[in-house]
Amino acid sequence: MKIFDSHTHLNDEAFQGQTKEYIANAKELDVDEMAIIGSNEEFNIEAIRLAQNFEPLHAVVGWHPEFAKEYNEEQLVNQIKLPEVVAIGEIGLDYHWEEDPAPEIQKATLIKQLDVAQQYDMPVSIHCRDAFDDMYQILKDHDMSKSGIIMHSFNGDINWLNKFLDLGLQISYSGVVSFKNAPEVHESAINTPLDRLLVETDAPYLTPEPYRGHQNQPAYTRYVVDAIAKLKDISPDEVAEHTFNNARKVYKLN
Repeated sequence: MKIFDSHTHLNDEAFQGQTKEYIANAKELDVDEMAIIGSNEEFNIEAIRLAQNFEPLHAVVGWHPEFAKEYNEEQLVNQIKLPEVVAIGEIGLDYHWEEDPAPEIQKATLIKQLDVAQQYDMPVSIHCRDAFDDMYQILKDHDMSKSGIIMHSFNGDINWLNKFLDLGLQISYSGVVSFKNAPEVHESAINTPLDRLLVETDAPYLTPEPYRGHQNQPAYTRYVVDAIAKLKDISPDEVAEHTFNNARKVYKLN
């Protein structure tokens, strides 16, 4: 079995100085590759550094909506030309806290990064929280299906699932899919085609069962695979094989 954690944050302070140990932990649970996701200038630089120094790691760089005001397009364009960088992300919209930056600023920064992704044929990793309506419209207006789009840590119901599948998105599930109190996510996972399915940890956040309440780590992608396999009534090996191949395909690593 080979598993690809399509969205994790080994560049976070929680893992600082322990990269080798967490990669070793992941290997023990068959997690062979990981995409290290940036969100601002500091995290982007660290994602690249890690990918340059550790073979199983790939860098994804971009400006998270929380840092929309800090967006630096020149820096983004320079970074995505590096061989270690496989996508732009995580980019998107987050209306959960109803604080700065304002939705209009978030949307403007998202659109600028989508334009860069289209220009350089780079896949994107999308962060969407309490903003499905606006996100759907923006992605509908920007045909990213050729470059590739990942909806990271999808938590929508089956209606939103189908709308985003129609736009050509890959749908990634985090530890939330293992939670007992997430019936809408369960239904969406069951109905996500195997060729459009990804798994992730979003570590150090969203720890899956049986370790919910503890700090997450890339190794625990194995439990996301197990949870989806149980929901779909198929083997973990089948989930792992499809999600591994899908991740390598969308990140253009094949």
